[in-house]
Amino acid sequence: MTTPAQLKEKYERLQPLLNERQRRLWAAAEALTWGQGGITRLAEATGLSRMTIRAGIRELRQHEQHPEQMLEPERVRRRGGGRRPLTATDPTLVRDLERLVDPVTRGDPRSPLRWTCKSTAKLAAALQSQGHRVGARKVAQLLHALDYHLQAPRKTREGRRHPDRDAQFQYIASQTEAFQRRGQPVVSVDAKKKELVGDFQPKGREWRPAYQPEEVRVHDFADKTLGKAIPYGVYDVTQDAGWVSVGIDHDTAEFAVAALRQWWQQLGQPRYPRAKELLVVADGGGSNGSRNRLWKWALQRFADATGLRVTVCHFPPGTSKWNKIEHRLFCYISQNWRGRPLTSLQVIVSLIGTTTTQTGLTVRAALDTNAYPIGVKVTKEQYASINLQRADFHGDWNYTITPH
Repeated sequence: MTTPAQLKEKYERLQPLLNERQRRLWAAAEALTWGQGGITRLAEATGLSRMTIRAGIRELRQHEQHPEQMLEPERVRRRGGGRRPLTATDPTLVRDLERLVDPVTRGDPRSPLRWTCKSTAKLAAALQSQGHRVGARKVAQLLHALDYHLQAPRKTREGRRHPDRDAQFQYIASQTEAFQRRGQPVVSVDAKKKELVGDFQPKGREWRPAYQPEEVRVHDFADKTLGKAIPYGVYDVTQDAGWVSVGIDHDTAEFAVAALRQWWQQLGQPRYPRAKELLVVADGGGSNGSRNRLWKWALQRFADATGLRVTVCHFPPGTSKWNKIEHRLFCYISQNWRGRPLTSLQVIVSLIGTTTTQTGLTVRAALDTNAYPIGVKVTKEQYASINLQRADFHGDWNYTITPH
């Protein structure tokens, strides 16, 4: 007689080659050879349920008595056999589920793609309270069948659109092409989000040994001794190269122009030795805003020092996300330091400086420890001395500052 251990070994060898019907018939035949207690022994050795083995025994005996009533060889169950779908036994389930989801449905109502912010566990609990026998996993399957999906909100509403929004985009594009045709530099500038310096929890994750996460502070209160880092970027559109000045004081117009001056001294002048013009594309607000008088005053001093005619084009209000520096430089810097605490200014400068892409982006960074006080005012006389020529189209957004 075969021992239970041998029976188990035999089943493990055969099991991958058998379908559901073949498994129960084999187990039934073995149980019958054991006689009394065979069903229990087979169930313990194979893990099959006693009900499955008994069903196989009934099928074998039916074959002996009525062979014409046996299933076709290629079938596993009788037609109509098996558990009926829950939606068939509970016809109001789908209707009640949609009633729960509808009040919080988001997105375009004309689109077949809909999603809900309620969890499947909560939906299942609500359905159970209504008398439905359903679990969270089945609720998830039903939601997918109804074309519901988990989605995050998407930033698409820009508020009030300026009537000249698209025209300004076209103007910036035409100016960029014209400067590049003449071999003159074109840069996109902006300040990145301020970053806490210290062992604070960063966004994102990185690969580390299992169960050994880097330990950081529980609370994100700024460390007064370390302060914050203020990255200000200058992105060379033609060369696909970036410069980032990491400041430690304030994000002012003087700091923004100082970053532009550092870019010119370190990268711009060597790459464009014959340049006589510079196109600067910037947002409409902040330290490089179109209404910032100190920004224009600092640019005048930059133009006087370099001899460059500086043309500035600002993006319309609420459209800063279209600035090339956002999706060609800053996003890659954020990816490069994701999951890594910015423990010191040197770490920040190093992580920025090692940012690269497969398409050829290179970045250089430097620390700017100078003070840039806030509240600096430009007098009427100083502003009047700026050699400013406004463009015919939206002179408030497009202008040129010429050296004295």
